[in-house]
Amino acid sequence: MIFSLFRKDPRRTAIAALYARIANASRNPGLYAALGIPDTLEGRFESLSLHVILVLRALRELPPPADDVAKDLTDAFFRDIDASLREMGVGDTVVPKRMKKVAAAFYGRAQAYDPAFNAGDKGALAEALGRNALGGDAPAASLARYVLAADKGLKAVTLDVLLESGPTFPAPEAFAEEGNR
Repeated sequence: MIFSLFRKDPRRTAIAALYARIANASRNPGLYAALGIPDTLEGRFESLSLHVILVLRALRELPPPADDVAKDLTDAFFRDIDASLREMGVGDTVVPKRMKKVAAAFYGRAQAYDPAFNAGDKGALAEALGRNALGGDAPAASLARYVLAADKGLKAVTLDVLLESGPTFPAPEAFAEEGNR
């Protein structure tokens, strides 16, 4: 019984690898330099949230056990955010309150982006991304093109491929407008 605590859980290992690939993609310098996401703590949260949301959208379209993978991926995301808050020195009594705000922000973004994704409405998506990811009033047209291309690419991937080699995201620089370079 006690030795089972020391065995590697292949499912947990696969989710950890998937999450690590998503987190790495969210840190691509092109997202910040070419597409205008602010290179700040908030900007990095927005980028990570956006990439997790994209993968969760793809998992929604896949057959079981994709729903379990989506749940485990969401858990990994929130565990990482919790650990990051603690690492930054946020006290144990404050972390739960901050996590409620983080969860509300994450699910709020997902809810704001979904209708625009489902309708293929680049304008509405650009406005939502401008407000959330860029933190301004101007639409984020370049980022919207990147996100729509990533969404389309992720929906063409099977669950096995997603778990084995991870999600593939397009090069952000390919979507930058001349004024953003």
